[in-house]
Amino acid sequence: MIDKTTLWIVIIGLGLGSFFLRFVFTGLVGDRAMPPWLLRHLRYTAVAVLPALVAPQVLWPTATGGETDPSRLAAAAAALAVGLITKNVIGAMLAGGCTLYGMLYLLG
Repeated sequence: MIDKTTLWIVIIGLGLGSFFLRFVFTGLVGDRAMPPWLLRHLRYTAVAVLPALVAPQVLWPTATGGETDPSRLAAAAAALAVGLITKNVIGAMLAGGCTLYGMLYLLG
């Protein structure tokens, strides 16, 4: 178990770091126009973060002990296909969820 003092130092440090990162954009740069090249790169932040959050849960899921699972791969493929074809986020999530539970039911 981690020492309580170390835990609180880490929590306070992460809180201050998070505050600083947000303050840089809202407090220091918020009243100025950002250069077009920076705005162009910031548009892709969510597109880069979401797959980075999902990929480990598809490739090395905790539920299977870190082993790749065909049910999760099929669900990811279904969500990707529906998302690309329909451009509908809710539809992609529903397709992925239904495929995951359907494959888990069929494969046991």
